[in-house]
Amino acid sequence: SGGAAGDGSQTAAALMLMVGAKLTVIQVPFLFKHAIDGLALDPSAAALLPDGVPLVVLTPPLLMVAYGAARAAAEGMAQLRSSLFASVTEAAAQRTAVNTFRHLHAMDLSFHLSRQTGALSRTVERGTKAVGVLLSTTVLHVLPTAFEVSVVSALLYRNCGGAFAATTLATLALYSAFTFGVTRWRTQIRRDQNRAETAAAQSFVDSLINFETVKYFDATAHEERRYDASLSTYRQAALKTAGSLALLNFGQSVIFSGGLATCLVLAAQEVAAGTMTIGDVVMVHGLVFQVSIPLNLLGMVYNQVRQSSTDMAALLKLLGETPAVASAPGAPPLAAAGGSLRFDGVSFGYADDAPPLLKGLSFDVPAGSTLAIVGGSGSGKSTILRLLYRFYDARAGRVLIDGQDVRDVDVDSLRSAIAVVPQDVVLFNESLLYNLRYGRPEATLDEAKAAARLAQLDRAIEGMPKGYDTVVGERGLKLSGGEKQRLAIARALLKKAPILLCDEATSAVDTVTEHAIFTHLRDATRDERRTCVMIAHRLSTVVDADRIIVLNKGELAESGTHAELLRLGGEYARMWALQQGEGGPDWTGTTSSLPL
Repeated sequence: SGGAAGDGSQTAAALMLMVGAKLTVIQVPFLFKHAIDGLALDPSAAALLPDGVPLVVLTPPLLMVAYGAARAAAEGMAQLRSSLFASVTEAAAQRTAVNTFRHLHAMDLSFHLSRQTGALSRTVERGTKAVGVLLSTTVLHVLPTAFEVSVVSALLYRNCGGAFAATTLATLALYSAFTFGVTRWRTQIRRDQNRAETAAAQSFVDSLINFETVKYFDATAHEERRYDASLSTYRQAALKTAGSLALLNFGQSVIFSGGLATCLVLAAQEVAAGTMTIGDVVMVHGLVFQVSIPLNLLGMVYNQVRQSSTDMAALLKLLGETPAVASAPGAPPLAAAGGSLRFDGVSFGYADDAPPLLKGLSFDVPAGSTLAIVGGSGSGKSTILRLLYRFYDARAGRVLIDGQDVRDVDVDSLRSAIAVVPQDVVLFNESLLYNLRYGRPEATLDEAKAAARLAQLDRAIEGMPKGYDTVVGERGLKLSGGEKQRLAIARALLKKAPILLCDEATSAVDTVTEHAIFTHLRDATRDERRTCVMIAHRLSTVVDADRIIVLNKGELAESGTHAELLRLGGEYARMWALQQGEGGPDWTGTTSSLPL
């Protein structure tokens, strides 16, 4: 509220400065008129103010000084107004940017999986700028121009007659109609240019994000051709924009020059008739020409308003999208009492018109125990973690944590109780310590080092020249796959959440390191009574799990400990035999439906 009040007072002050600047600058032609008249009559005589009232006795040289002072004062007030109002526009743009940032992070995972980063960033950038442009255009251009035109027309009518005021108003009306008409035509050209610019930016960003893929397939020339084609389209659109702008500027100049010449012809006739002086001609020229200064910006202002409105509409459309997953109004925080998990008849699919990926899945994970989930690709393993973390909501059934349906609790409190080790680890382009502390920024350096030791990362960090201050690069590209995974494990352990979710947490490390990591991970989860859910393809990583479930096409195929599943002789036993290199028998007597 304090910020809004400050913005209001600054806006009021800017409006007062705008009025003062316009009233001051309008005095300039009158001062010049009196100076010219004084020089024409008697250069040594004193000049009188209007109506012959000698309130102030001014000689022509002093009037020239006053002329210059008035111009300087008007410009000073205009610049002070712009400087003062800049804080208002920047504050509004900042609030819009922060609100948009918050909204984007509130959107569900499906939105972010389908978005185009380059195009989205341009939409947000343009929309944020549009807020400041609309505000500044209104206060710094539209209102001052309307005020100045009204005052100048009234002064011309009072001092010179109705013909001058009518000519000026007709010129302004024709000027505005031409400007608005051509600018509307140019809007589509500008939109084509924006689309081409967005496509070029998207091509640029995508190519850099996928730098390694480009190099793997030696596709640099292909990406260069794509980017060059996008820039060629943008260049053609930019040339059309420049050509149409030249046409607009020339037409405006013709219209205004015609109106100004008409007013000067009328003034010359009045001088010949003896009803006006040479100074009056100068005054008419000054008043009419004074209006041309803001009118020269009319096309730009109108185009900015239309373009900013278009950009704002795109941003408002983005802000109008509602997340599919959000906290219910008044939802209580999760009361994490130990971290027990339960899937109760859960069915889920990523598309409403697609067959469900999970089909009535039910299982329990007691607090402090470890559950391993194995199965073929596409069987729904990672989907279980996404439902637990509430990236998505189940179509049917319930997902419970400590007896509470995850849909009924606050999303932020739910996610603060869960630490995740993802399969695809993406890091910030910051230091190792920054990424390590990301789950718990207030953690001490000693705590961060202890987590790194548990994840078998400490020796690798100590071998780096800058140690924990080493910058990992864009998305962590300076680290190996194994180092990134171990950093993700350390980060999850440092969070000290009661629930730990691991999605192929050690797929990129060697078996010796993997065994050491899981030994420490098992000890950490059991000592601290953490509930752990692990997804694994290498069955050697889950032999010590308290329970293992085998998924087959979204359904629970088998469940038990490692020894129990081997005795069962089913899919798990077959996968174990194949991974041990034994090529064991098909215990079911049929071809396995679980791809390895």
